[in-house]
Amino acid sequence: MSTALDATYAPWPESEPPGLVPGPDQADLRAALRAVLARHGKTGDGAFGSPLWRALVDDMSVTTLSVPDHRGGLGYGLTDAAVVLEECGRALVSEPVLMGAVVGVQALLAAPEGAADPLLADAMNGDSLVVVHLPARSTGSTSSPSGDVTAEFDGTGWVLRGTARDVVHGAEANVVIVAAQTAEGRRLFAVPVQGAVRTARRVVDPTRPRADVHLDSATSVPITDVADTDPVLADLAARATIGRASEHTGIADRMLEMTIEYVRTRHQFGRPVGSFQAVKHRLADLLLSLERARSASRHAAALYDSDPDHAAVAVAVAGAVCTEVVTESVAEAVQLHGGVGFTWEHPAHRYFRRAMGDEALFGDPEHHRRDLARLVGLNSVR
Repeated sequence: MSTALDATYAPWPESEPPGLVPGPDQADLRAALRAVLARHGKTGDGAFGSPLWRALVDDMSVTTLSVPDHRGGLGYGLTDAAVVLEECGRALVSEPVLMGAVVGVQALLAAPEGAADPLLADAMNGDSLVVVHLPARSTGSTSSPSGDVTAEFDGTGWVLRGTARDVVHGAEANVVIVAAQTAEGRRLFAVPVQGAVRTARRVVDPTRPRADVHLDSATSVPITDVADTDPVLADLAARATIGRASEHTGIADRMLEMTIEYVRTRHQFGRPVGSFQAVKHRLADLLLSLERARSASRHAAALYDSDPDHAAVAVAVAGAVCTEVVTESVAEAVQLHGGVGFTWEHPAHRYFRRAMGDEALFGDPEHHRRDLARLVGLNSVR
């Protein structure tokens, strides 16, 4: 095999990652979480600090699930976090499980041990919301992870100035992890933002609010050195992409389930709508799409746990496939629910808004396909 061909295939894993097939532990976790979410019932109106958030933290340990045991966590990986996020997607949970419990806590773990321990302890207890500024990465976007934020050492500590734009859950966050430009280069900082001015953005999806956070002489805790910033940001972006893919898998699952329930009970011409061949075909297509998303998201999570250095292709596939599948699923759910599906009051539209709002979050499908083409050695995508 030639050197060029070796380079082309280098990103691919050599074997099936352990944990790809869910075991009894994941089944128990899923059942327990589904029961907690069912008890709290409502979708789309929760927030940080809500009773559901406390239940997720206290009963399901969502903030400590992926924290290493030597740092006070449970020591599980993305495979188990993906189970949690699938169920959160199914229930359209508004609480910041993805950006706070999964990505935010992970960002604090990147700091040298001891440097951010008070912030980490509050985040793991669920008393503080820590989110990461990861701007949308859509094709043609000119935004950068640091925006216009700069950092300067004033002799006693690091002071940040500028605006972190489009921060998911930025209006309710206690701490924002932001990349800022220093004299030596870009570094990550944890910025307590209780006194910061925040400007809420008008967004399609009210269950995933965003805001611009304006920093003016904000004191901060350094998380990375210049050399570590890009690798840590890449790790956080990959985790966020896998987490979003898992949520989208859960949404697609719920959309198929909800639609099947409806077409079984809705009658037309004296027959259930679901008995018509055209409807059966559309449902079959949704099932196939769901299985594509499930395979892509679970493979990416399992591979990232076992071999993150060779997971880039799997992450790109999950980012592209699951975003397309969830968009198809919510659109078909609205269509197949007929007249009632087009009303804003119907739950299908809340899922529709989440899918539309997420489309460019952490990279739209075209962005991930371009990543995939680069990783496998293609020069261009037509």
